[in-house]
Amino acid sequence: MAGTLYLVATPIGNLADITHRALQVLRDVDLIACEDTRHTRKLLQHYGIDTKTVSYHEHNEQQRAAELLELLKQGSDVAVVSDAGTPAISDPGFRLVRMAVDSEIAIVPLPGPSALISALVAAGLPTDEFFFGGFLPARTGARRARLSALRAVPGTLIFYEAPHRLAASLKAAYEVLGEREAVVARELTKLHEEIRRGRLSELAEHYSTVEPRGEIVLLIDRTVLDQAATEAARSTSVATLVEQFEAAGLDHRAALKKAARELQLSRAEAYRRLLAERS
Repeated sequence: MAGTLYLVATPIGNLADITHRALQVLRDVDLIACEDTRHTRKLLQHYGIDTKTVSYHEHNEQQRAAELLELLKQGSDVAVVSDAGTPAISDPGFRLVRMAVDSEIAIVPLPGPSALISALVAAGLPTDEFFFGGFLPARTGARRARLSALRAVPGTLIFYEAPHRLAASLKAAYEVLGEREAVVARELTKLHEEIRRGRLSELAEHYSTVEPRGEIVLLIDRTVLDQAATEAARSTSVATLVEQFEAAGLDHRAALKKAARELQLSRAEAYRRLLAERS
């Protein structure tokens, strides 16, 4: 008889966040397919598990999935784990699952940690409907196009993001989606866990000068807070407002700050627009 494919969720930070059932399956299967065997070995050693492991990651997924499928057909039980969280969610796993489905192999999911769900329930944004978009594109144009395509989604938007791209993604989200409530959840379940809430413009301003570290989940509310103000912010000249406030007696810095507030822009964004308008 064919074996069983187990999809085992593992901790996203705190090693205690794993189920008794997951540990038992990891002990009992014939092989554990890991995104990074060195990373998974730390978890296995922590719980005294010596099951054989093999690498299964984005660079060898096609070849390794075929190999694992043959083992399953021959009767071996195989567990798939990612470095953290639930496999196949922005991590390897889908290809093997699809092949197992086509081959009528039994597939058993073991529920457990997921960064996107942990972030969602703690964010304070609506949870009745949500859309998970994985990682936003790295290129500016593709990122904006992706956000534009999601503008009308009637649910909380959730993305994973790299630390060095967070500021650019927040800025693009504000410009494309309009002013919305948003949350940046960082290093969930770990020592330096942080959940920062605010408007997109506020978060964009904060992270324009602070580059965070670690794993990041970005969540954006579906509701535009002030559509009229958002449109005004996209069209009104920053330079014109700065000149008006300077004529009223404010120095340049205070005038720029007030203009940013009037247009619901971050100070950094207002300054960039001012430079662009005067160039």
